[in-house]
Amino acid sequence: MKKEIQTAVLVALGDSRHPELTEEHLDELAFLAETAGLKTESRLVQNLQKPDVRTFIGKGKLEELKEYVFSHQILNVIFDDDLSPSQLRNLENELNPKEREYKVRIYDRSLLILDIFVKRAQTAQARTQVELARNQYLLPRLTRMWTHLERQRGGTGTRGGAGEREIETDRRNIRNRIKLLKEDLEKIDQQRKTQRKSRSNVVRVALVGYTNAGKSTLMNKLSGSGVLAENKLFATVDATVRKVTFGNIPFLLSDTVGFIRKLPHHLIESFKSTLDEVREANLLLHVVDVAHPYHDNHIEVVTKTLSEIGAAEIPVVLVLNKVDTLKKEHTGEPLDLEAMKGYYRELGFSNVIFVSAETGENMLELRRLLFEQVKKEHIRIFPNYLKDGYEFAPFKTEEV
Repeated sequence: MKKEIQTAVLVALGDSRHPELTEEHLDELAFLAETAGLKTESRLVQNLQKPDVRTFIGKGKLEELKEYVFSHQILNVIFDDDLSPSQLRNLENELNPKEREYKVRIYDRSLLILDIFVKRAQTAQARTQVELARNQYLLPRLTRMWTHLERQRGGTGTRGGAGEREIETDRRNIRNRIKLLKEDLEKIDQQRKTQRKSRSNVVRVALVGYTNAGKSTLMNKLSGSGVLAENKLFATVDATVRKVTFGNIPFLLSDTVGFIRKLPHHLIESFKSTLDEVREANLLLHVVDVAHPYHDNHIEVVTKTLSEIGAAEIPVVLVLNKVDTLKKEHTGEPLDLEAMKGYYRELGFSNVIFVSAETGENMLELRRLLFEQVKKEHIRIFPNYLKDGYEFAPFKTEEV
């Protein structure tokens, strides 16, 4: 009998030399599960150099997983890496014997993230992008996706039987759907290009960063807008653009989807239109949750992703957010923020600032720094504009 609460077990491969990193990855996976509405009951870690080709984890760990899942009536098993179609099929067979009254749903990391995006996409563009990514993910995995596709119509699934014929029908339908979605995205992309072209006479600034770093809260503080800001991963899926004016310099400020380690490849590809807001920006505000114990790793993930999408050469301001939390959690000697700035400058970030978007700490200094950087870009792009000079002043904002 199913429990009302959607329970889950997390499964990961670990490295005995760095158990703390494995635990941090599982903390993030648990946060993802919570965002998807799942309650984590337990964690299972196996120290392996590479996944078992058949079931990802070894035979002994698989028996341990089955025993826990069956005895506690767990409804969901979530793997921290992507599973191959054959691994997914084998795991479903192991965790869903015929005599079971209910089905155990198996997620890998990509499917969990895709499900979160499905729930959070608001605009037609984002919904189309997510549906495309999800269909591309599902296509090679249809041999075991009856529960995911909600297509429990029976059939033996044997060679040449009704189950196989239905799977082939599903494959054909999904291929046709992918084709239509790509055509729709192409039309949306052309519309967005036209919109961006109409904004070509304004400096563009994009907020980027690891998911849950505080980008949307910072967007609200900088622009006065009402962007959704939650303590959840991927609170923002749709790109939000506002026109902001500091004194006599207008610029466009956009909030974008957060990056995360092992972001599904199909998702990056399908979000091309949204990520163009980043690629075509004149300036990036790289927002970091500086209170997070592994924020340096988050910076690496974002920097690598920016390089992968062709945005590595855009000027960056490193915004170390949640400094109020960092101060509260720090119990040793007084924090030397200037020394910390020096550390990040040595990593290649010439403009570094500590702020708290939540409390407003150093927000005036950030606005001044942003004003100076936007002014520099403005003069570079439009040397004959505003000949009377530039002056910092309180901002105003409007929707674009």
